[in-house]
Amino acid sequence: MARIAVIGAGMGALAAAARLAAGGHRVVVHERSATYGGGVGRLEEGGFAFDTGPNLLLLPAVYRDLFVKTGREGLEAAVGLVQADPAARHVFADGTDLALPNASRSGVIEALDAAFGAGSGERWSELLVRARQAWEITRRPLLEEALGDTSALVRDPYPATARRGLFRRGAPSLARVAAAELGDPRAAALLESHALAHGLDPRTAPASAAVLPYLEQTFGVWYVLGGMRALADAVYERCLARGVEFRFGCAVTGLLEKDGRAAGVELADGGRSEADLVVAGAPLPALYQEQVLPWDRQDDWPDLGPHGEPGRFTVHLALRGARPAGTAHRTVVHAADREAALEWVFAARTGEPGAGAVTVTVLRPDDPALRPDDGHEAVTLTATVPRHAANGGAGAVDWDAPGTAERFAGRLAAVAEAAVPGLRERELWRRVRTPADTRRETGAPGGSVPAPALAGAGGALLRAANRSPVPGLYFVGGWTHPGGGLPHAGMSGAIVADLIAGGPGGSR
Repeated sequence: MARIAVIGAGMGALAAAARLAAGGHRVVVHERSATYGGGVGRLEEGGFAFDTGPNLLLLPAVYRDLFVKTGREGLEAAVGLVQADPAARHVFADGTDLALPNASRSGVIEALDAAFGAGSGERWSELLVRARQAWEITRRPLLEEALGDTSALVRDPYPATARRGLFRRGAPSLARVAAAELGDPRAAALLESHALAHGLDPRTAPASAAVLPYLEQTFGVWYVLGGMRALADAVYERCLARGVEFRFGCAVTGLLEKDGRAAGVELADGGRSEADLVVAGAPLPALYQEQVLPWDRQDDWPDLGPHGEPGRFTVHLALRGARPAGTAHRTVVHAADREAALEWVFAARTGEPGAGAVTVTVLRPDDPALRPDDGHEAVTLTATVPRHAANGGAGAVDWDAPGTAERFAGRLAAVAEAAVPGLRERELWRRVRTPADTRRETGAPGGSVPAPALAGAGGALLRAANRSPVPGLYFVGGWTHPGGGLPHAGMSGAIVADLIAGGPGGSR
């Protein structure tokens, strides 16, 4: 069996390491920080605990498969999984308040009709039927197989738009589909919010991005008891059980090559870790920028896919007072000025957004493990924001500039009061995290958060292939196929493990 060096301990790298070790390989993970999980972090203070990355899980089948393939104990034996119901609450600028039930087509139709008027639910349902067709066309080549011939993925698979005569000037964007097929601007905002949450501009994202709400509505939205960090803990423990060796505080500075093949990694302390194969799970753009990977042969390497993507701004709030019964886990407070909000996130023409020009997601998990007692509540506010760059610049904000983060955190708290009345009066303390913090902690350039790969847009939203041009070097994680998000990270690990085992690169 092979000696395998893994760069980074993010979720994609952990998934690959567990599978490879279960296959009998000797796996050593080199992580520059002091812990594992990548963007799936945790903040604990004064009896409060917060997820610093994703808070909800889609497609838990990906991690169920990981646990089945790497040991006797299944996922649910390692972590508690519960469905979040409602899946989400949406608050609009005109006062409309919409709660969408989890994984219930009929319930969603009824909720939309009640909030937006008769017929709204059916129009939404018909759109998701078309999204399902796009999902069925692209599911295997886009998510469950190694990236191969991309000719079928550069075209938008969202069906029937040209034939129905709605879009006569090229492939439609998600925003154009929303306006044409849903009619009501609130329903359009609901659709667009799924793209925005993944760092995608609905004005330019392909219509195939409609698969994002389809996945939520069809497969449900899940919460990991104890917070998402509990999932990272469980995968890490599975790696240890399979014999994976971890070296924390161990930065990789270069790739060893021998006879044209990857032969291990060079370390910051001057040491070398020789291996037969290398799996790179750190943010791919950072590995190139830091000259860890041989970017000098640029013509030999494929396009890295999207770059300069937005980041996440997060405010963790310790609140006095109990969480009211029946409170939604997730509430999206929509921007009053949609166009200004999108312009700021994706163009950042001004340092700070204007009034009403930000969409805020409020996370209020009902989990005793996250609060000191039932007389307190742990709440997280998050927004998609421009990436970080020192001194700002086009499409970026200098989040380290004095006062910038504090002012924006105050703006988010004010907006969030539409979902949590009296929030600021209940506040004990807050902790703020910006894209600059993400860059420092994960190495992601600008603190960007990668979006999932999507078909359409001429292939612009596809990621680098998992098999690199250097024999013996493989890529996993959100910056490679099939893109960002916890399910996609798990899929990338499965694809790479299958490639190394001699298979075609299947994630299931």
